[in-house]
Amino acid sequence: MNKSLTALHAVAAAALLTLSGCSLIPTYERPALAVPAQLSAEDAKAADASAARAVVDLPWARYFPDAKLQGLIKLALDHNRDLRVAVLNIEQLRAAYLVQNADRFPTLNGSISGTRQPSSASPYPLTTSVTGGVTVSAFELDLFGRVKALSEAAAAQVVASEEARKTVHIGLVASVANAYYALWADRWQLALSEQTLQTRQDTFKLLQLKFDNGVLNELDLRSAQSSVEAARVTRAQAQRQWAQDLNALNLLLGSAAPADLLPPVPDVKMQVLVNSKSSAEAAQVVSASLWPDLSELPVGLSSEVLLQRPDIAQAEQQLIGANANIGAARAARFPRISLTASAGVVSDSLSGLFDDGRNAWSFSPSISLPIFDAGRAQAGVESAKVKRDIAVAQYDKAIQTAFKEVSDALVARRTYADQAQAQLAQAQAEAARLRLSTMRYDAGVASQLDLLDAQRALFSAQQALIAAQLARQQAHIGVYRALGGGWQAGQAVQAGPGGRVPTEVTPPRSQAQ
Repeated sequence: MNKSLTALHAVAAAALLTLSGCSLIPTYERPALAVPAQLSAEDAKAADASAARAVVDLPWARYFPDAKLQGLIKLALDHNRDLRVAVLNIEQLRAAYLVQNADRFPTLNGSISGTRQPSSASPYPLTTSVTGGVTVSAFELDLFGRVKALSEAAAAQVVASEEARKTVHIGLVASVANAYYALWADRWQLALSEQTLQTRQDTFKLLQLKFDNGVLNELDLRSAQSSVEAARVTRAQAQRQWAQDLNALNLLLGSAAPADLLPPVPDVKMQVLVNSKSSAEAAQVVSASLWPDLSELPVGLSSEVLLQRPDIAQAEQQLIGANANIGAARAARFPRISLTASAGVVSDSLSGLFDDGRNAWSFSPSISLPIFDAGRAQAGVESAKVKRDIAVAQYDKAIQTAFKEVSDALVARRTYADQAQAQLAQAQAEAARLRLSTMRYDAGVASQLDLLDAQRALFSAQQALIAAQLARQQAHIGVYRALGGGWQAGQAVQAGPGGRVPTEVTPPRSQAQ
């Protein structure tokens, strides 16, 4: 049995040798940022780089303080199908990594085999031979790091898929928030349209009485009727938009949104605007807050903030994997040594295999040395290098795209805030105009057309105010998304019925040895 142990020791020594083999992977260096070193000072002029927090460390629940919105986001994180697919992709790539990484270690198999055949010598009696033991089949000594390089490339793909999951997670949180505030704006638009329609219908009834009594001409009556129908059209549009936006939210949630988590019905009180006796009273109604503001998001000035985005980290992991594949392609040009060994006992019968069996072992190394392959191995190296260069270009493109998205988001946050403020001032001015037009009409100085025009202008200004405040709210969400916020390490997301994401695989950085 000592010889058998010697054979197993030899295999174990070979395994240790292959684990400590050299590596032909090029030294990995992160490419320089292919964008300006600083974000636009104009777009981030209110930011203090020294005081800015990393957005990636800001929990989404802190940025979105509304309890109903938080409930919707939690539902989406539990049931959204896109997120579930992203989680399952991680599990699939992690399994592929484990399969690839297993090639770095010998595979031990227990086996029992037997033969019964005539002897080759006269009188040719039947003989029986039974062998049992442990075998190692074609274990490659990874002296040049080929198998290790393939394992590192597979591990990088696992980490890249985890970063892709984070991207889906952040995008889902932002999408639910956008859908939530869009529904809130829809309710404001619908309430505004219904109140306007009610007010115009009441006015039209009074004008109809005047027309029937001969104190109003038909032109003024038909103008008022047109205003009523226009309000009816707007109400139908608002109802359609609400239903469609609700369907979009249900798709994000993966189920129907609970009624108690939907935005509240606003109280527009349009009649105050129509009958208000002072511009201050009208302005107070117009400037009422449509929804609670989001938490302020500090932004650093350095472009290094882009590196915290998970899609950038994903592109870098793909680059690391492509870099590792170069090492595998290089190692394919060198000799490949494989070991096949077995150790056990042999007996003339199965019943006596472990009682009186004789020790048996075999050790069969083999070496394959490339001599001529018509340039196949070298072409493999060149192909791997080109794929690495493609990954570098894709990484640069991801950085540039991120820079544009962040810059656009910062511009949108600043300009939509200015636009909403200007739209508020316009609505207040139109409210004052309607008050004055109503006074002039009651005094007989202004015509019915002047009054209707002032009513239409105020209605349009209020609709635009709701849209502008929604755009401002969504611009804040856009900054949060563009900077890669909303992810927290250690968050568990369901991978399926009863499933959770297992522990992450983190590959070592590729380095030349």
